[in-house]
Amino acid sequence: MFLRLLLLFIGVPVLELCIFMALGNRIGIPTTLAIIVITAVLGAYLTKSQGLKALHKYQAAISSGKLPHEEVMDGLMILIAGAVLLTPGFLTDAIGFSLLIPNVRDIVRAVVKTKLKDRIRVAGEAMGAPPETVNRPDVITVDAEVVSETKSQEEKSTPDT
Repeated sequence: MFLRLLLLFIGVPVLELCIFMALGNRIGIPTTLAIIVITAVLGAYLTKSQGLKALHKYQAAISSGKLPHEEVMDGLMILIAGAVLLTPGFLTDAIGFSLLIPNVRDIVRAVVKTKLKDRIRVAGEAMGAPPETVNRPDVITVDAEVVSETKSQEEKSTPDT
C-alpha cells in the first residue's frame, strides 16, 4: 500500500510536469496556462452543478425512506472530481471530468461495490445469520428498535401512566 501511495504522489506530479513541458513547447506557455485556468474554472462550475444535483437526489432518497448509499457515493466521487479538477494538470483534469459523467460514476460505483462486497458483511440474527456468527470478535453487534414517529389515535387518547 505504501508503494502504491508513493508512486501516486511522486509519479502523477512528474507525469503532469512532463505533459506541461511537452504541451508548453508545442502550443506555447501562455496558451498552456490559459488552458489550465479555463479547465479549473469550468471544473469548479461543473462540480458545483453536479454536486447540487447529487444533493437533491440524496434529499429525495432520504425523504422517501430509501438508504442513500448510491447518492453518497456520487457525492464522494463529485467531491474527488472537484479536488482533482482544481489541481493543475491535464491528467488529473481528465480524471476529474470523467468522474463528472454520470455513466462513468455508475461504472466506478459498481467496481467499488464489488471490491468492498467481500470486505463488508452485515450479520445478525434478525438478518438470518446463524447465532454463532453474531458473537464473533470481528463482528459488531448492534441492538436496534424501530420507532414510529406517528402514534395511532388509540395511543394518543390513552394517558401515559
